[in-house]
Amino acid sequence: MAVSMRDLDSAFHGQDRRRILHSIVFGMEIWRIENFRPVPIPKSSHGKFFTGDSYIILKTTVLKSGAFRHDIHYWLGKDTSQDEAGTAAIKTVELDAALGGRAVQYREVQGHETEKFLGVASGFKHSVTNEDNHETRLFVCKGKRVVHVKEVPFARASLNHDDVFILDTKSKIFQFNGSNSSIQERAKALEVVQYIKDTYHDGKCDVAAIEDGKLMADAETGEFWGLFGGFAPLPRKAASDDNVNSEPFSVKLLCVEKGQTVGVETDSLTKDLLETNKCYILDCGAEVFVWLGRSTSLEERKSASSAAEELLQGLGRPKAHMVRVIEGFETVMFRSKFDAWTLTETNDVAVSEDGRGKVAALLKRQGLNVKGLMKADPVKEELQPYIDCTGNLQVLSARCIKDPYSSSEQSKFYSGDCYIFQYTYPGDDREDYLIGTWFGNESTGEERASAISLSSEMLESLKYQAALACIHQGKEPIQFFSIFQSFIVYKGGISSGYKKYVTDNAVPDETYSEDGIALFRVQGSGPENMQSIQVEPVSSSLNSSYCYILHSGNTVFTWSGSLATTEDQELMERQLDLIKPNVQSKPQKEGSESELFWNLLGGKCEYPSQRISKNVESDPHLFSCTFSEGNLQATEIFNFTQDDLVTEDILILDCHSEIFVWVGKQVDSKTRSQALNIGTKFIEHDFLMEKLSAETAIFIVTEGNEPAFFTRFFTWDSAKSSMLGDSFQRKLAIVKNGVARALDKPKRRTPTSIGGRSGVPEKSQRSRSVSSFSPDRVRNPNARNLSTPPPVVKKLYPKSGSPAAATLSSSFEEARGSLTLQSSEAPPETEATNGAKDGSAGTSIEHLSIKESLKEGATGDEEGLPTYPYERLKVTSSDPVEGIDVTKRETYLSSAEFREKLGMAKDAFFKLPKWKQNKLKMAVQLF
Repeated sequence: MAVSMRDLDSAFHGQDRRRILHSIVFGMEIWRIENFRPVPIPKSSHGKFFTGDSYIILKTTVLKSGAFRHDIHYWLGKDTSQDEAGTAAIKTVELDAALGGRAVQYREVQGHETEKFLGVASGFKHSVTNEDNHETRLFVCKGKRVVHVKEVPFARASLNHDDVFILDTKSKIFQFNGSNSSIQERAKALEVVQYIKDTYHDGKCDVAAIEDGKLMADAETGEFWGLFGGFAPLPRKAASDDNVNSEPFSVKLLCVEKGQTVGVETDSLTKDLLETNKCYILDCGAEVFVWLGRSTSLEERKSASSAAEELLQGLGRPKAHMVRVIEGFETVMFRSKFDAWTLTETNDVAVSEDGRGKVAALLKRQGLNVKGLMKADPVKEELQPYIDCTGNLQVLSARCIKDPYSSSEQSKFYSGDCYIFQYTYPGDDREDYLIGTWFGNESTGEERASAISLSSEMLESLKYQAALACIHQGKEPIQFFSIFQSFIVYKGGISSGYKKYVTDNAVPDETYSEDGIALFRVQGSGPENMQSIQVEPVSSSLNSSYCYILHSGNTVFTWSGSLATTEDQELMERQLDLIKPNVQSKPQKEGSESELFWNLLGGKCEYPSQRISKNVESDPHLFSCTFSEGNLQATEIFNFTQDDLVTEDILILDCHSEIFVWVGKQVDSKTRSQALNIGTKFIEHDFLMEKLSAETAIFIVTEGNEPAFFTRFFTWDSAKSSMLGDSFQRKLAIVKNGVARALDKPKRRTPTSIGGRSGVPEKSQRSRSVSSFSPDRVRNPNARNLSTPPPVVKKLYPKSGSPAAATLSSSFEEARGSLTLQSSEAPPETEATNGAKDGSAGTSIEHLSIKESLKEGATGDEEGLPTYPYERLKVTSSDPVEGIDVTKRETYLSSAEFREKLGMAKDAFFKLPKWKQNKLKMAVQLF
């Protein structure tokens, strides 16, 4: 739809169009209809809606893909005129056109707003009729997740046992909790109390909670009823429009032609019925959708919107929800009304950049950076695990958790087996735990059930103070690969369950053999995240974007695809050290392979060249869940915050590539035990119609033990998840006192001992060196030397530093009793003060800590670092040093031994390229 700005209201272009830019940059803009024109509302008045007016609200969100999502709501006060309501509807269409024709438009009627609107406008969802801040007013609040607020007459007759009421007086705010109201409803109403307290009382007034049925039990209860002239029994709640059960409604599709609606005759609703050059109305009873084809004109869209308004008025449904969607940007709710319409089918629509281009041009003229505003190009971000990778990993069989695998075998999995892993790592102020199951693609149902049962027992033994992961082969999240760093998947299996399956079904046993023919695809992003996956040994398994390892006994080939990078080749060299150490390989480049290479693969044939697509993380969606008798109901929470994680509930955070099931502390044990089942049911239902894979990774997260890779989706306050009491008691403490005083800091258990081994990680147990590259290994003279540094652990948390840093910290604690720091009494001229001035205040303390932490047999060099003898630092040492960074062994050598072993001084060595440093270190067994 090509639109001239002359066709749009001047509020949406020219000088006033800065309001739209404000929404794009800052997220929100509001207009009020005055004299049939939209007039921008200043930010200071965003909290005030008048019942006699109509408003337009624009909410703009930047998605992870870099694209903008525009939601436009036009709100109609209960006393607004029909003319103003019609103007708001038409101007909303014009605003969408100014933004490029992609916004979803919602009709909101006071008292009957959509949940999405109440989520967006959570800070200003209260309608007011005057500016008298001290007039006594009574409000009724409804809703567990988003609160509907309505002012009612200040009279005892307005109260009932089913709802929550707020009485705002000059000196005190009362919240009356009907005896039949839920804890969640009471807690949500407290947000309104907080709003009234901050807006009309400057944050300074008393708050009282009145419980229905207490009569005159305390002074505040007596004070409350005294305002109503004394206590008297409450009447039963009168029937309202909300309580009337609607009759079954037959969905109707209407085509709008020249402002008139014509019914579309069809046995079933399909996407093919919608023509791009027409507009349609989908009448679903309580809600009505207007679908606007991409090829329709602005006038046709206005006409369709007016026809929908007339339809609602004529059918006596003026309070029904109406949503307008543009072709290619349909909502999930709209698509769910049609047969077999999925999210991916909306991606093939050519999108006009006209509106966005004009917005970006205006931003540029105002001196703002407009890079990324023109097109919805994906935002290229390096995946981060958001988990400390220096912890202790233990891997166990799905049948027995008493005998963990050795460190050399714990990263070698079989696709026919299942595994359990327990990972203990440093958290903010305690040890954190992740327990997980990994299901091979060929594993049996019995093995999977056993793995789930054992991992659940482990979680229970930790009193649910751990995150639980359920992971399928091929759908592993970044956290899994970062924990293992180097990971190999062999075909077949070694478990009794797999062997029994092969025997019972008389199928070939494809279990990997070192002496047989095997082909491995190498993948990953670096030494801290690399995998080898065994695939079928045929040429069709090759891919030009990867590197491969092929062996037949001790005959080994390495194959580099024409689109593979240097980094891919280096990863292949590292994986070769693990799969076939000390064997000379025969390098093959795509296009110049030997005849023997193709013979081992059964001959040459076509193979793909594009990288294998993976599920990428999408914008998160939060759902509240109700699970009863095997049935799951999920309701999306829009514009969610940490406060939406209600302690009595189970919620699901859907990120497409993985889902998180969050379990509140107050959830009963029976429902808690169903958390994994709830996650599985959620994936089956696919509420967002995004084609969720049945093998999507599931994380179970309990309140108070949320890992960083979950909390990153929120603005997180750990104190909130550690509070005592139910959700109402917690919020009441905050509203009354301004701070959360009742904090529950759970005691942390020592990790469960597995196989007689303590779960507390010792630094020597978890070597971060991911390959056992031997300096004596015979290499092809033409093969590329390893040129990447050893795996580098990304320090996402400053306090979870290297093992040496951990040692320093503990040593400083031990020495604290005998060391007195006089910094608070030191004169300005002291060394400590001077250090603080030049930004090196921690230097003297750091060096002091280092010297205090020198271990037996260690000395200090001139740089203040601990040093150890070469014989204890080399990889093959019989008496290795513990508690050092094994990726930087050379830094612990004395200056003399450093020069003797590496042939140069330290400063000269560290100026060399990394690959050259590694080569020299390999030669002297320091790598």
